[in-house]
Amino acid sequence: MSALFEPLTLRSLTIPNRVWMAPMCQYSASPEGADTGVPGDWHFQHLASRAAGGAGLILVEATAVLPEGRISTHDLGLWNERQQQGFARITAFLEQHGTVPGIQLAHAGRKAGDGQPWTTDGVLAPEDGGWQAVAPSAVAFGDRPVPHELDTDEIQRIVQAFADAARRALAAGFKVVEVHGAHGYLVHSFLSPYANHRTDSYGGTPQNRMRFALEVVEAVRAVWPDELPLFFRTSATDWLSGDTDDQREGWTGEDTVLLAKELQARGVDLLDVSTGGIAPDARIPVAPGFQVPFAETVRSLTGLPTGAVGLITEPEQAQEIVASGRADAVLLGRELLRNPTWPQQAAHRLGATVPRPEQYARAH
Repeated sequence: MSALFEPLTLRSLTIPNRVWMAPMCQYSASPEGADTGVPGDWHFQHLASRAAGGAGLILVEATAVLPEGRISTHDLGLWNERQQQGFARITAFLEQHGTVPGIQLAHAGRKAGDGQPWTTDGVLAPEDGGWQAVAPSAVAFGDRPVPHELDTDEIQRIVQAFADAARRALAAGFKVVEVHGAHGYLVHSFLSPYANHRTDSYGGTPQNRMRFALEVVEAVRAVWPDELPLFFRTSATDWLSGDTDDQREGWTGEDTVLLAKELQARGVDLLDVSTGGIAPDARIPVAPGFQVPFAETVRSLTGLPTGAVGLITEPEQAQEIVASGRADAVLLGRELLRNPTWPQQAAHRLGATVPRPEQYARAH
């Protein structure tokens, strides 16, 4: 058996293989009315086709816990029951075809309020359907508008919104919830000194900057069943001070190890390790597998299972990452957009098997 196609058990949930679909925004939900944020036919076919292709776990794209937490007007949401009901059809199909359904819960923070990327250019004005972004500090992302600095009551409202969305995720049939703490969105912007200039209990020291992330995790874990796993996606480095020759202060790989220990103590079962997103001009050394060393470091220093993501495109490359213990699973993004049946084809090349729909049997 190829290590890439061995099952992985987290708590009482067994994921059939280690090839997982990373959350990728589709910007295809309705932007207004009763169906705002509700998954539609596009989402169904997009996710269902990757289940038929053999992915062991599918993480639905960043799904906003509040309307103002959407990256764009066309993002998915999970702040009401209509959205919850819309996901139930999808989770049922994924499970029927042997794939574990998961969802990433998110708040876009200071990067919120865009239009659909292929029809509009960047941030929408309020009169065009946009809204004011929020953040730990009134520090803009690049040339975007300066966000509103959250007060402590507003922070607690968002923490509660993550918990409420997790309850709805469970009712919709999801078996994994992932808190989005990466890519410059709200949770990440609290973690990073580049974006968090607060002087209260949510800013300053690393422990204070971790406070919001840990409160979100605690709130989600409190409503998420003990038998089901909780993931956290991190940007393991801002690619600023500590990990490059850029002298701006940012979140580092060492910070991530400390955070991983705190997350593990609060019931997080896997760290989904990405990087970057806090500074628009950070110099990122993009290359095949460039983020894998961060996943490997966390795993080796904490024992917390990790997922590796980022320019993982070849079956042999993915197999080496898992077989060598550098990560417990690989998450594919663009490669699964290009090739929905990548897991099936990888299994064939590596001498393994994954269940396939009988309707497609003649292709093997």
